[in-house]
Amino acid sequence: MEFVKVARSGQVPDGYVRRFYAGELEIAVARLRGTAYATSNYCTHLDCLLSSGKLVDEGIGCSCHGSVFDVETGEAVCPPATEPIRTYPVKEENGEIYVGVTEEDLAEGGPRRRKAIR
Repeated sequence: MEFVKVARSGQVPDGYVRRFYAGELEIAVARLRGTAYATSNYCTHLDCLLSSGKLVDEGIGCSCHGSVFDVETGEAVCPPATEPIRTYPVKEENGEIYVGVTEEDLAEGGPRRRKAIR
């Protein structure tokens, strides 16, 4: 696993979720109660962008149909989604956010709505 810099810490204020990329891997980075978390960016219900949703007490809320996912485990905690989202380890150093990804994660590009055009 390699930690890749994806953002400056100030780009993700507490209570917000934003979209970033590690190579072609699209991820949602959220800050909840001061801690940064990284997940896949698409809801497992109908592929809506989680980065356009809001953080709630339980985790990331999908803006399309209200599904909520635990930011630590990725588990769906509120329907209609029942399948978990992928989570990635995060570390913050010197005002930068780093996300832990594998070569496989980077090669696949992670969960996404559409395949990349090459």
